[in-house]
Amino acid sequence: MGELRVRPLTEVHAEVHAEVHVVVPAGIDDPDRVSGGNAYDRRVLDGLRAYGWTVREHHVSGAWPRPDAAALERLAAVVAAVPPDGLLLVDGLVACCADDVLVPATDRLRLVVLVHLPLGLADPVAAQKERRVLAAAAAVVATSGWTREVLLDSGALSPEGVHVARPGVDRAPSTVGSREGTRLLCVAAVTALKGHADLVAALTLVSDLPWSCVMAGSLDREPDVVADLRDRLTKAGLAGQVRLVGALRGTDLEEAYAAADLVVLPSHVETYGMVVTEALAHGVPVVATAVGGVAEAMHGPEGGAEDGREGGRGSGPAGLLVPAGRPDALAEALRCWLVDRDLRERLRQGARQRRHDLSPWSRTAEQVSAVLGGVRDA
Repeated sequence: MGELRVRPLTEVHAEVHAEVHVVVPAGIDDPDRVSGGNAYDRRVLDGLRAYGWTVREHHVSGAWPRPDAAALERLAAVVAAVPPDGLLLVDGLVACCADDVLVPATDRLRLVVLVHLPLGLADPVAAQKERRVLAAAAAVVATSGWTREVLLDSGALSPEGVHVARPGVDRAPSTVGSREGTRLLCVAAVTALKGHADLVAALTLVSDLPWSCVMAGSLDREPDVVADLRDRLTKAGLAGQVRLVGALRGTDLEEAYAAADLVVLPSHVETYGMVVTEALAHGVPVVATAVGGVAEAMHGPEGGAEDGREGGRGSGPAGLLVPAGRPDALAEALRCWLVDRDLRERLRQGARQRRHDLSPWSRTAEQVSAVLGGVRDA
């Protein structure tokens, strides 16, 4: 297909007039299955349409990334229906475990893979499948610089073929925050990898101070984890200070951010941390674990503004980063926030500055469009 040339963003315009077939996991629009990956896919697909692409969506059901034979057959049927030399964009949750379907198809199709979280990080078998698919793809789009580096470290990809399109965010009215800073918010599905148990342990260590915490996130992904979390809260005597309110969306989520003084994200794994930029879009500081691409979300690429404007690099910190799996370090950060009024003001100022540097979703769609355009024209 020739050497890929990704056009500069200045060459991308709203009248592309080209077709792309897109494979995503079924349920990306299900309000009961809210996730960062689903939100990213939907915003990008809608954004591509705004840039003039004809987007053919294919929602493929299956237990991705561990599909059974029936799910792979459904995917194969979708791929077979794409016209010869067609452009096919596949979400990595599907693509990176479907090497037997997708690799042979690259002889007649132009494959682009969108990788949110590299599946091979914790599974050697998945790593082999993932490497095969990504090596065969015409281009790879990663949702953070951290993800790109992980993929390049595998040794199977050339840097020229792996591109970054970080999640965008909708800027919201800036939150004032209370004088005491006691209203904490955690926005994450209650699963083991999101670190809620660490947060409860940290909150126990600062139970001598006044605070309240809202945990907003799905309660049906891992019921055993939810049951254990409720038990931990009861035993720690924190059930009256911590509220598990389930997944919030729309106006309810906006109101939760508006009411928060500090957002806490204790995750063990994050490819980027869309919750971080959502908080900062409201001018709310963040205490988060320093995993994956969270530092990018907190400070911007290399500490600067995401859209190339001046301002990000010279601004103060918008939050605090702590090691993952260290409730003591998380508790120390929370204690500093709760007792140090000057620190709270510095972080609030940093969050408000970072708010002005955040990139919109249109920028993300523009970057993906540039990659697709380069593959199409190669």
